[in-house]
Amino acid sequence: MSGRHSFVRDAVAPMVRLALPVIAAELGWIAMGVVDTLMVSPLGPAALGGTGIGSTLFIAVGMFGMGLLLGLDTTVAQAHGAGDQDACDRWLASGVWLSALATPPLAVLLWGVYRALPWFGFHPDVLPYLQAYLPIVALSLPPLLLYACLRRYLQALSHTGVIAFALVSANLVNLLGNYLLIHGVGPLPALGVAGSAWATVLARVYMVGVLAWAVWWRHRRVTGRPAGTWRLAPERLGHLLALGLPAAAHLTFEVGVFTAVTALAGQLPPHSLAAHHIALSIISVVYMVPLGLSSAAAVLVGQHVGRGDAEGAARAGWAAIVIVLGVMTAAALALVLAPGPWIGLFTSDARVIAIGARLLAVAAAFQVFDGLQVTTTGALRGLGETRVPMVISLIGYWLSGLPLGWLLCFRWGYGVVGLWLGLAASLLLVGSALLVLWRRRVGTVAFLRPVVTATG
Repeated sequence: MSGRHSFVRDAVAPMVRLALPVIAAELGWIAMGVVDTLMVSPLGPAALGGTGIGSTLFIAVGMFGMGLLLGLDTTVAQAHGAGDQDACDRWLASGVWLSALATPPLAVLLWGVYRALPWFGFHPDVLPYLQAYLPIVALSLPPLLLYACLRRYLQALSHTGVIAFALVSANLVNLLGNYLLIHGVGPLPALGVAGSAWATVLARVYMVGVLAWAVWWRHRRVTGRPAGTWRLAPERLGHLLALGLPAAAHLTFEVGVFTAVTALAGQLPPHSLAAHHIALSIISVVYMVPLGLSSAAAVLVGQHVGRGDAEGAARAGWAAIVIVLGVMTAAALALVLAPGPWIGLFTSDARVIAIGARLLAVAAAFQVFDGLQVTTTGALRGLGETRVPMVISLIGYWLSGLPLGWLLCFRWGYGVVGLWLGLAASLLLVGSALLVLWRRRVGTVAFLRPVVTATG
């Protein structure tokens, strides 16, 4: 009994304290998309579908850029655990440089996606809304990447309150922007889905401003000095890329498979597409809980590794896994027992509600495995392990789940439900494999060696 009590006190409680504001921040992040969905839905299923696809396509590209910065979880957390603030600051500078260097090629990729939209086979009712939304929301790429850099730095130092504040308050900016710009208020024109895109851009610029102020304030008011040197350091940039590229690929494989499923759903009638987008919005809200736990696990595991505390690192990772198992089990029950009220928040269309309820039933089946895969990914990132998860996600999502979903949807007549059954199969495979990988990694002593030296 004393061992269980110490695990709760020394591992679970610190994980909850760090994770709660991070989860609030993640919920604030996804709430922007939910607000956009709610505000655009009166324009009809086609407008809702076009906005959903545009947002999903942008996030697929933006997430790769944000994933490149995931190496900051490891480097800053381990340097902070070793008590080296100067190294933390130098990693921040390298992260800002990486954000700036990654923006141009990703912007070119988004431009190419936009130009190729007419050849993707989207439903003709959906395509005009998609073409109106995507090029505007793409303007938020630079602030999004800079935000990701500043967030990872503050998060690795366990300063998570300001991150939660930035995202929660940014939702007010987004809500006001949607209200003013979608339907037009006073002298402002009614911009429709384009207005929703502009609101998102403004909200993301605001988020960067809040986090930049927090970093400045911390160094000027707390440490009494600026945030280190901003000179480009190729060696540190290389370290970040060595960690971040596999992590970005893993994240892109995961987000990308949902993007691919959304693109495939875009070939189906608008009611199926609208149901897909609504169900995806609902489970995305649930997903923010394990995503926040994943970030907290990466930070606490990394800090323990920086201190040379093997037992603390292992206990931190297992604490996150235990918590996510309980949370996602409860979420699965909520989705399968009462899907109607959740879908009814977005639409009153009976056909959309009926299809959406079936999708949420499938989602309930993969909630535990979805939580496992993202939480163990964070814990492994704290150890500096990003390459093997990338391979597991490639096999699970793209070589297994997506082909199965396509067959079920288009060849075997299951429609959009078939696409989601493919997602369920992939998440079961990936979640199980990553749990086995975590157990094996913490069973060795090799993970005690920090990825980088304390001096960075």
